[in-house]
Amino acid sequence: MAHTPVNHPARPIYRAIGGLVGLYLVVFGVLGVIASAGNDLFAQDDTKVLGQGTNLGFSLLSILLGIVVLAGTVIGRNLDVAINQFLAYGLMVLGLAELAFLQTDANIGNFSVVTVIVVLTLSLVLLMAGMYGKVGTDEEKEAFEKARLVL
Repeated sequence: MAHTPVNHPARPIYRAIGGLVGLYLVVFGVLGVIASAGNDLFAQDDTKVLGQGTNLGFSLLSILLGIVVLAGTVIGRNLDVAINQFLAYGLMVLGLAELAFLQTDANIGNFSVVTVIVVLTLSLVLLMAGMYGKVGTDEEKEAFEKARLVL
C-alpha cells in the first residue's frame, strides 16, 4: 500500500518548490563562501549571510546539498522524491543538533537561532515536496485512492 499520494494534481508545483529550496541553498552557500573567505573552515565568529550565522564549512555543505536537490529536480523520475525526503530528514537532524549545541564550542556550523529556524523550515518544505511529488502508474494511484477512502 502506498503511504504518500501518487500522481497528485499539484506535483509540478511541489517539484518546483523543491527546486526553489535547492536554489536557495546554493545561493546561500555561495554568499556564505564569499562572506567567510579567509576564515577557518569551522570558524565560530559573527559571519552572517541573509541574516543567518554561517561559516565556510556550512556554506560549502549548503552548496553541495543545493546542487543535489537541483539535480534531483532536473532528473525527476521519483529520484527527486527520494532525495527530497532523505535530505529533509537530514536537515532536521542537523538543525536540531545545532540547536542543542547553539551556545557551545560544538556549534561547528556557526548557527544562530535564525539559521536553525530556516534550516528546519527548509527541511519541512523539502519533506512536503517529497511527499506530494511522487509519480506512479494508474494502478498505484487507484490503490492509493482506495486505501485513502477506507480511512
